[in-house]
Amino acid sequence: MDDPILTIDERAAINSGRWFSTLSPSLRHDILRCAYVKRYSDSELIAARGEPPEEWIACARGAVRVSSTSISGKQITLTYVEPGIWFGDIAIFDGDRRTHDAYAHGETTILCVAKADFRKILAAHVELYEAMLRLHARRLRQLFGLVEDLNTLPLRARLAKQLLHLARSYGVPSLSDNSEIRIGLQLAQEELAQLLGASRQRVNQELKAMEREAAIRIEPGGLVVRSREALLRITEADLEK
Repeated sequence: MDDPILTIDERAAINSGRWFSTLSPSLRHDILRCAYVKRYSDSELIAARGEPPEEWIACARGAVRVSSTSISGKQITLTYVEPGIWFGDIAIFDGDRRTHDAYAHGETTILCVAKADFRKILAAHVELYEAMLRLHARRLRQLFGLVEDLNTLPLRARLAKQLLHLARSYGVPSLSDNSEIRIGLQLAQEELAQLLGASRQRVNQELKAMEREAAIRIEPGGLVVRSREALLRITEADLEK
């Protein structure tokens, strides 16, 4: 489902992206001039593992679920790409195939730059090489942080950090209480557990404990963060141990 024009909100998400907003106006103009829009329904495949890379991609609305498949055939969610984030460049740079599957999570809009156009922009803007190095360095820092957390923090602290991240990335004010933040990304507990490398049962236990502590509220439609301060205290208390 294609639409040649980004909505105002979608364009704002791209332009305000932490990395994209640091580029020079001329580079941003050339990227957007070459880009085209694709729209996907929930769970539609965007890119498959093993495919040759044809596009550099940014999420403009919704989310992109990046996953792999276990030996048993089970899909395992690794991360979610939020609006304003660019991805898909690794395979373009090294000439290898896509490393993971990418699916739309909810109604999702992506902005694409064809591989040939991406290379032309690189040739015309030396600035983009350094910018891509910064982007890759940020990803490495995030990866190292995740590995460190997995090996040093208990599940309770990792869950609190993940909920804070989701609230920052997908949070919307609760209609019933403006001090509360509803996480707009709809995640099943199994998907949340996969992000944390834990079982659904253990994540469910920790969520219920946080609900008793008035840090969050579990609703049929998702999670509501009642107190960011309470979640921060959980992460800081475990860091001090």
